[in-house]
Amino acid sequence: MSTIRFQALREASTRKPVQFEESGKKSAIFGSNVFNEKAMKQYLTSDALKGVQSAVLHGTKIDRKLADYIAMGMKEWALSKGVTHYTHWFQPLTGATAEKHDAFFETSYDGSDPVEKFGGAQLVQQEPDASSFPNGGIRNTFEARGYTAWDPTSPAFIYGTTLCIPTVFISYTGEALDNKIPLLRALSAIDEAATDVCKYFDKNVKKVTATLGWEQEYFLIDKSLAESRPDLMMTGRTLLGHTSAKGQQLDDHYFGAIPTRALMYMRDLEQECMLLGIPVKTRHNEVAPNQFEFAPIFEETNLAVDHNCLLMDVMQKVAERHDLKVLLHEKPFKGVNGSGKHNNWSLATDTGVNLLSPSKTPMTNLQFLAFFINTIKAVNDYEALLRAAIATASNDHRLGANEAPPAIISVFIGAQLTKVLEELEGVTKGKLSPEEKTDLKLNVVGKIPEVILDNTDRNRTSPFAFTGNKFEFRAVGSTANCSNAMTTLNTIVAKQLKDFKKEVDTLIETKDMKKDDAIFNVLREYIKHSKKILFEGDGYSEAWEIEAKKRGLSNFKTTPQALKARASKQALDLFSEMGIMNHIEVEARYEIELEEYTKKIQIEGRVLGDIATNHVIPTAIRYQNTLIENVKGLKDIFGAEFESIAKEQIILIKSISKHIEGINSKVVEMTNERKKANVLTDAQKMAEAYCDNVKPYFEVIREHCDKLELLVDNELWTLTKYRELLFTK
Repeated sequence: MSTIRFQALREASTRKPVQFEESGKKSAIFGSNVFNEKAMKQYLTSDALKGVQSAVLHGTKIDRKLADYIAMGMKEWALSKGVTHYTHWFQPLTGATAEKHDAFFETSYDGSDPVEKFGGAQLVQQEPDASSFPNGGIRNTFEARGYTAWDPTSPAFIYGTTLCIPTVFISYTGEALDNKIPLLRALSAIDEAATDVCKYFDKNVKKVTATLGWEQEYFLIDKSLAESRPDLMMTGRTLLGHTSAKGQQLDDHYFGAIPTRALMYMRDLEQECMLLGIPVKTRHNEVAPNQFEFAPIFEETNLAVDHNCLLMDVMQKVAERHDLKVLLHEKPFKGVNGSGKHNNWSLATDTGVNLLSPSKTPMTNLQFLAFFINTIKAVNDYEALLRAAIATASNDHRLGANEAPPAIISVFIGAQLTKVLEELEGVTKGKLSPEEKTDLKLNVVGKIPEVILDNTDRNRTSPFAFTGNKFEFRAVGSTANCSNAMTTLNTIVAKQLKDFKKEVDTLIETKDMKKDDAIFNVLREYIKHSKKILFEGDGYSEAWEIEAKKRGLSNFKTTPQALKARASKQALDLFSEMGIMNHIEVEARYEIELEEYTKKIQIEGRVLGDIATNHVIPTAIRYQNTLIENVKGLKDIFGAEFESIAKEQIILIKSISKHIEGINSKVVEMTNERKKANVLTDAQKMAEAYCDNVKPYFEVIREHCDKLELLVDNELWTLTKYRELLFTK
């Protein structure tokens, strides 16, 4: 009973909820540690404040002299809050965030006259080693220079005693080495394209903002229990472990009373979020045991992405104070639901209109239909690229697992809106007669219900669903940086809106059509073109998989298959035309994502082999030896009769031997396949080799290990079991 497992169980069973003092109303502390407009008004000159505001609203460049004044004010604000260091906070292509802390403290050349110093040069630009981060061959070790540059659209914030300045990361040769630069470019593209279309309906619109509301799912596990599992610590998921007799089948955890330790953690985390300006609003139990969710109020997409990246960091740090471990992996436990990060996306004008919200009036509903149908067509035309945007080794476990959206991208819009599109499609092509115009405006567009937030049902099996006034991209994984999905989605919709305006303008100019006629004609053709992507049924069913194939929709079940769309001609042309990424940047990301997939499967294979041979087999042999001694004792006592008396023990000994042999042989075979894959030089072929030839061994080895878990004495088993991981509160 002295194994690490039982030590961890003893520690976990004696934990008490960690108490902390809340700082009063959330509204009173919200953004206290953010260099927001309120702080800037206090610490910046009027010129410096105008410079930041102009950069945020209009993309105006801040010159170095003005940057010095901004840096001075930012430093004074930070020092007033006890800050000692600053860092450029950026998002390299690792999927995580990065930071290097420098002290404000400096001295003169002879070591005298110490002073707190921070100028415009330090604010605007720094120089991390670009060859030490994933770069897809853009930078070599002997070409290491890269730059981080201040992003004024995302406000600086304080965490601990460090001033964090959100930045972009770019190579010496100008290519983007992060997730933020392509996202900012995509947001600029959607702003321009959507604003142009908006002017058909409202000349006063000057800006359109893409908004995002993410839903972060996660598991909370006692820290000691998590640390007793090498697979959890090394890979973020359990590579083996027999399912618990009780899992989620009683549906008793979902939306249930939040366990006390988890609730105290959530309250502590929410306070940190309030200080950092992260507008978390919703907390609840999710479907699986010990699974939970946080969701915020919608924000501008760039800021929402930064806040989600920051949240994932802060979640882990706060968890340490509560002796908990946060598991963000999409599938940390077999047999219960995995975790996603639904991305709720919409478009809002500077005049206060949600462009994806139906309304009561014909003209505003025509505007809604324009953006609604163009989004559907964009997904239809680029469904493979959208699938590639959420492809990772960890998300592969979740997609299509009858608990999450399938790997087939489709759009759910609900019965009422489906009827609207069908009626619009049936209108006579060409110029609309006065009767048809009246019919459209009063009967078709008017059929959208006045209760705008609930004009569709919910379809949890749809990867891309319209949910009343937004589209919910449900297929994004819980570990993901939202940038990848949001860059792709905003780019394809921007491209579609750009093409839409060109087609409408052509009809107006060459066919002498009225604006409304031209818009309706183009939208009708888009509806016909995009029918294959619309699906209202059960996305988990085999029938849908067969139907989707008939429709010509892609069904990439693995990341190596899906990522091919990343570097396709369609993708290269799209990102180049829209000014999001050049060919080098696109191909670099394709290489990086393939390499990341390969390395994750490689690590999991090595960890599984280690646990199976160094934990499971020795434990099984130890128990087998106990059985053998028992059989020997029975033989000594009963003589010739022992075989009938020890029959079950002998069967058990043989069964254990069979599973030990199975583990040994399959680990050797898996290792040999890894060696074969490692000599391949083509990134796509190597990823495919790991996917097709190495990964299949995981389940075979696991099955033998999980069978042994049921056979071996519970007190000898060294690995913390599922029932303990999932039900220790």
